[in-house]
Amino acid sequence: MIITAEAEPIMITVSSTMNKVIFDGKWTYGTEWKQSSLNTISYNDGTLMQLRTAHQENFIYVLIDEVSKTSFDKHADIAVICFDKNGNQSAVANENDYCFGVPFDSKNPFTLRGGSLLEQSNHYTKIKNSNELIGISNVSDENDRYTAVPHASYEFRIPTDLVGRSDVYGFYMAVYDAHSNKVYAWPDSLTIPGPLKIPSPSKWGQIISPDKSLPEFPLPFLAFLISMVSLVYFSRKHFFLMLT
Repeated sequence: MIITAEAEPIMITVSSTMNKVIFDGKWTYGTEWKQSSLNTISYNDGTLMQLRTAHQENFIYVLIDEVSKTSFDKHADIAVICFDKNGNQSAVANENDYCFGVPFDSKNPFTLRGGSLLEQSNHYTKIKNSNELIGISNVSDENDRYTAVPHASYEFRIPTDLVGRSDVYGFYMAVYDAHSNKVYAWPDSLTIPGPLKIPSPSKWGQIISPDKSLPEFPLPFLAFLISMVSLVYFSRKHFFLMLT
């Protein structure tokens, strides 16, 4: 699917293989990210990115494969992705808005949460990372699905404990190229002056789970729920047998 300035929603898919991803900041083996949604994002200057998204159990997985980025600025280039967990995309970032970023060639992500009164920070505050958050960047190698030419890529694993389970999220992505001092954003109709100049959620696009599988309960919870229902059923059955 090729994303244009119209910013068609990104369709995220459920996957059974994301738990096999090796988080090293690149496409590591042939089928690693194959079971994920693909969105090709192209820009007027020829910059091209392959965005892969999927969800499995308690996590949302995102790969930004910046295939045209073949020159690098270590720790200066950066990728940021944002989620509006309620999908209401308010004019001002609130506590339901989360952003996650990682510099190029780094394995140290950061987390921003909306709700700050400070306009200078775009109403975001840096908070402690979840222990289950992963954000890592690296240079691709010959295993990359799109090109053997080394380029920048970014991998994320986002806990749904933070962003919730929804079939519709507000979604924003930005990749900053320090060499050209440009921010390549999605929706790509946005003009962003800096990597952390996050626009109002009302200007974001959407990421949608078309099969509505993302809001489903995780397997441990379902197992607990089934066991509780069974316990209640057999307890009632035993009670009525005692009365007869």
